[in-house]
Amino acid sequence: MDILKTIHDIGIVPVVAIDDAKQIVDLCKALEKGGLPAAEITFRTAAGREAIAIAAKECPNILVGAGTVITVEQCKAAIESGAKFIVSPGYFDDVVNYCVENSIPVLPGCTNASDCMKAVNAGLKIVKFFPAEACGGVSFIKNLAPVFGQLNFMPTGGVNTKNMMDYLGYDRIHACGGTWMVKKDLINDAKWDEIESICADAVKNMLGLKIKHVGINCENEEEASKIAKQFCTILGFDYKAGNSSIFAGTAIECNKTIGRGKNGHIGMACNDLDRTVYHLGRMGVEFDMENAKYDDNGKLKTVYFKDEFGGFAIHLMK
Repeated sequence: MDILKTIHDIGIVPVVAIDDAKQIVDLCKALEKGGLPAAEITFRTAAGREAIAIAAKECPNILVGAGTVITVEQCKAAIESGAKFIVSPGYFDDVVNYCVENSIPVLPGCTNASDCMKAVNAGLKIVKFFPAEACGGVSFIKNLAPVFGQLNFMPTGGVNTKNMMDYLGYDRIHACGGTWMVKKDLINDAKWDEIESICADAVKNMLGLKIKHVGINCENEEEASKIAKQFCTILGFDYKAGNSSIFAGTAIECNKTIGRGKNGHIGMACNDLDRTVYHLGRMGVEFDMENAKYDDNGKLKTVYFKDEFGGFAIHLMK
């Protein structure tokens, strides 16, 4: 497993401070059901190490990491307990060096140019930005990131459902860390359903799925033109002819030939294609990756579902 890639695809990493390690299994189940199968379990509480060990053993579908790691001893304890990645609130040379030497994914806290320089020199690609909102939020990151083209950031601290897309909408944000779905009162009161609901809402907002257009299969250009003009006349849409299809407005595409899907296709837009493929894949959706298209940077640009829905092929796009 590429740990850092998985963190990106999950998109939001719950940051857990837990007082009773026995609650960690129920918490992880709620996170998984809500669509966020990850937990950065912190050393802020005495139960941290035990919770990491239990989660790593009992919750195989959860990506378990250790947070608030400030010493090499804590780092070793976390890895021995089953943590797959290490997160620190600041840049600690000993912790970073130990992780790099032992090929352990590590995200140290970097909130200034000096920290970022150290991260680059250590060969890191991803760093934590903490506390994000208090340190200037995404606007500060946008000023810092261009200087360090090698680094992407995982902001944590003050991130919530309302502002997370301000962060995730910037292409230098690898993922976000969050506590709002795992607040102590929710955990202590065993409000697993509420935690699941908050996670599901966060995933929905993060993916941002919406119908972009509907493509109608036509026998030829003449039929495509006729149907497009009907939509334009009735609904006042603009008529726009292309090489392979004719659009009525932006939402109706009339294909000049029979394309994918018995009746046509539905184009779905999303905020991040790789992330959406990951999350829909967890729900059992299969994709036609053999015919997927990528941009010049190797990022996924468009991909079809393997199955049709109501005679329509479904494809995702950013």
